[in-house]
Amino acid sequence: MTNMGIVVPDPDYHDALRALTCEHGTLLVIDETHTISAGPGGCTTEWGLDPDLFTIGKAIGSGIPSGALGLSEQVAQAMMEQPDADYEDTGGVGGTLAGNAFSLAAMRATLEKVLTAEAYGRAIPLASRFTDGVRKAVADHGLGWNVTQLGCRAEYRFQPEPARNGTEAHAVADPELERYMHLYALNRGVLLTPFHNMALMGPTTTVDDVDRHTAVFTDAVAALV
Repeated sequence: MTNMGIVVPDPDYHDALRALTCEHGTLLVIDETHTISAGPGGCTTEWGLDPDLFTIGKAIGSGIPSGALGLSEQVAQAMMEQPDADYEDTGGVGGTLAGNAFSLAAMRATLEKVLTAEAYGRAIPLASRFTDGVRKAVADHGLGWNVTQLGCRAEYRFQPEPARNGTEAHAVADPELERYMHLYALNRGVLLTPFHNMALMGPTTTVDDVDRHTAVFTDAVAALV
């Protein structure tokens, strides 16, 4: 979950989910569109998940309209054994963007240059540096905020402990405080994601970028206090 902020699952949550779906004959779909930040294979690889279907959206094309769907061998075989099934039309695979050369080129470039082990090897430590900088500023000024990191993505929230679900995350939102933090940073040359307080490190992010945010964030917190 990231639309309401980064909500990391409790230990054994996914093991229990997989067990329940197996028990009741339900397919397990893991959508990595946002959580691909965890690593080259998303949370599925990093956490050793075992979905029946794996899906990812425009992140696989660096924001260009695109997507991909992975199937387990068992699911793929069951689908292909239905010769009359119309997967291209009613199945939703066909459409305006089907076979779009620009989207395919964007996906190839992303897979070769962006979503690589080497790129994550640089970006994830930068996210940790970002997290450490924010956490220190918050602690030094006695604020009850927390920071959550998911691979190369990090986010601070205005509550002492990370949210356990989307409802809880939404309930503690503070639009006025969020606007203050964003505007303070923007006026000093740091542009944050225009929703929540989330930062995503990429192949072009540098140590200087992260440290610049830490300095501006620290000043914003000091002024606020």
